[in-house]
Amino acid sequence: QVQLVESGGGLVQAGGSLRLSCAASGRTFSGLNVAWFRQAPGKEREFVAGISQFDSISAYAESVKGRFTISRDNAKNTLDLQMNSLKPEDTAVYYCAARAVNTVSRTPSMYNYWGQGTQVTVSS
Repeated sequence: QVQLVESGGGLVQAGGSLRLSCAASGRTFSGLNVAWFRQAPGKEREFVAGISQFDSISAYAESVKGRFTISRDNAKNTLDLQMNSLKPEDTAVYYCAARAVNTVSRTPSMYNYWGQGTQVTVSS
């Protein structure tokens, strides 16, 4: 089993920045492929960014490319998401997800483990 706990959400004005963190426990973090997803009210959960377990290759949704940066620290068992130039349309609950397959998937159902989510609200 893997436990994931997100932190760092909050309220920020458009153009501002936030850094989300996800702390993992219960399984060797370096053996997990991890990603961030988000879900806005009335919308489906969508892929934001992912990073592979061995070679740290990252992938981003087009809507966040150039503004968000995903990173992982296998020694600390953490996954971060640096979000810059935030827009009101980035408002959502952000989730950390993990799976034990070494490819980045953009499909939520491909992930076995999920955190409880952290709210990000961007005001205009």
